[in-house]
Amino acid sequence: MSDTSRSPSGTNWPSQGSKPLQNATKGVEALKDKVGDALDRGKSGLADSAHTAGDSLNDDVAKLREDMAAIQKTLSKFASEAGNEAVKTAQNVGSAVASQVGDVASQVGAAASEYASSASQQVKTFASEMENMARKNPLGTIGATLLVGVVIGMMSRGRA
Repeated sequence: MSDTSRSPSGTNWPSQGSKPLQNATKGVEALKDKVGDALDRGKSGLADSAHTAGDSLNDDVAKLREDMAAIQKTLSKFASEAGNEAVKTAQNVGSAVASQVGDVASQVGAAASEYASSASQQVKTFASEMENMARKNPLGTIGATLLVGVVIGMMSRGRA
């Protein structure tokens, strides 16, 4: 026989005994075990990482919920305080306007009082001048009074 033998696939293998084949088989088995162990360690590492990431994510989500609740509380407090400040401002503006209107009304009242007083004084002055004229010229006063009576009479006849 020759030193090569045919394998079932048709390739020629050296036939120096089964020892090299056993060594190769043992090497393949060892490599297979190493690859399997590496895959198992990888799976375990991925599972641990996924578990750790999940726990971290849960913690982060819980913190985010707490932060959102705090933000909501802060915004609610801000809205409440802003509303209170708006009410106070509206009240202050209302009282300032009322005060100004009251001041203006009192100034208008004072001015009207002054005008009324002035008009009253002028009427008194006019009446006293008429009285003085009537004392100085009684016949002219009677004539003027008669003339005014006739004019009023003519005007009332035209209407009737």
